[in-house]
Amino acid sequence: MAAQNSAVKSSGDGISRHIPLLTVLMLGLFLAILNQTLLNVALPHMTADFGVTTNTIQWLLTGYMLVNGILIPLSAFLIERFGVRLLFLIAMFCFTLGALICSLAPNFPLMLAGRLIQAVGGGVLSPLVMSVILYIFPPEMRGKGMGLFGLAMMFAPAVGPTLSGWVVQNYDWHLLFSGMIPLGVLVLIIAFFTLNNIEEPKKIKLDYFGTFTSLTGVGLLLYGLTEAGTKGWTDIAVLAYLVIGLALIFIFVLQQMQSDTPMLDMRVFKYSMFSLSTVISVLLTASMFAGMILLPIYLQNLRGFTPMESGLLMLPGALVMMVMSPVSGALFDKVGPRPLAIIGMIITTVTTFEFTKLTMESTYNFIMILYMLRFFGMSLLMMPIMTAGMNQLPKELNNHGTAMSNTLRQISGSIGTSWITTIFTNRSTFHFASYTNRMDTTNPAFMDSFNSLVHKIADSSHLPLEQAQVQAISQLAGQAQMHSTVMGINDAFFWTSIISAAALLLCVFLKDVRKDKKTAEREEAASTEVIMLPAPGQTRQG
Repeated sequence: MAAQNSAVKSSGDGISRHIPLLTVLMLGLFLAILNQTLLNVALPHMTADFGVTTNTIQWLLTGYMLVNGILIPLSAFLIERFGVRLLFLIAMFCFTLGALICSLAPNFPLMLAGRLIQAVGGGVLSPLVMSVILYIFPPEMRGKGMGLFGLAMMFAPAVGPTLSGWVVQNYDWHLLFSGMIPLGVLVLIIAFFTLNNIEEPKKIKLDYFGTFTSLTGVGLLLYGLTEAGTKGWTDIAVLAYLVIGLALIFIFVLQQMQSDTPMLDMRVFKYSMFSLSTVISVLLTASMFAGMILLPIYLQNLRGFTPMESGLLMLPGALVMMVMSPVSGALFDKVGPRPLAIIGMIITTVTTFEFTKLTMESTYNFIMILYMLRFFGMSLLMMPIMTAGMNQLPKELNNHGTAMSNTLRQISGSIGTSWITTIFTNRSTFHFASYTNRMDTTNPAFMDSFNSLVHKIADSSHLPLEQAQVQAISQLAGQAQMHSTVMGINDAFFWTSIISAAALLLCVFLKDVRKDKKTAEREEAASTEVIMLPAPGQTRQG
């Protein structure tokens, strides 16, 4: 027992030595993820300033997402080839340089170039930070480490709309980029003097064929999913992007399975808990994105709230996520993944279903509390589910597991966005058609109600009956459009509830892999590895 306590204490001491490394990594990751969600509110202003169309300005989001997504599958190779120190410095340099270009861009092409350069940095930071956490923290303490990771990954996108709404409402949108520059420079300076490699870089060769098929395949798939949300899933171009993208990814998977030194090792799916947790994470990500898409539409387009008011409604949920992420990580280390996942998923499913009952009379405070409870549920299970899967992987597959997990989360976010957008659009159209069909001029009851409205408008506005009739038709059409949009949002949340319920069912099968004998042996080896890490400035022997 004394030996065991000594080992745990040594593990804690080993981890405490890496606090500076973790701090600088988390700062960089927070900035990169925050940057992804800052532009949504500012796009209308940028459209006017650059004199471009709405479809064109959307490339600032689409291009960032594509570059970010296609780099994630390469992250395992990049981490092993260049090491944590050099890769992080390159990523933060690209991010800061991109912010500088965007802040000074006089036209849209230069603005887009700056965003793409930023995406180069952002694409590798998430899997890079996760790999470092998995290396430093032994499995019995990994929940705390992943809780810290969740601070950036979940809090940054949640607070982004509020921050951008405040900036756009009170200042110029250029501040969204110029404000990032000093922060990026600060992180670069700190990283240059404090960041060390946790493992020495390896001179491994780049798989050119695998690189081409993965970059092109993931890029086409993500772009096809983005276009499907606006053009529809039956559009010929969308289908071509999706089919070619999936075909290239299939070829990439086959080639990687036959390779002796795979760029992205598919053996991670041989571990049952990793596969199960990945499926749950995919479903949960799709569910989370649904709320982030639908609520701003409801609040701003239908209820007339400003972007700032909409962002403030979501802020308490972000704060709950920030507080609970480390707490849920600590609870994971004590009770394992299943209790947290089931409780969190029940809360998420119930609150998601409550969003199917939105009306034009739903109060601001009610929506805020419901949204806050939904994020509370997600904070209990997001990081624990990811940690449960990663805990089962042997150390040599950690980089590949993080790359696979982040890639699938990026794709599932795009699938969820497109799918929910399609459901919302189609169901809104369906309900609008139902409303207009009820406005039957051959129906005496409708005509009596319509004529009564016409006379009411004519009397109150002192208009001729002909003009009052035009206003009545416009008013009825507006009401029909408004109510059909609310019902479309409710229907989309209903299908999101089904996704959440499916994830809840899968959570029942989660188990604490730390209790397996073989896993315990790997824990002991991992703990020893952490204890024996060289001090900063020393070289590793053997």
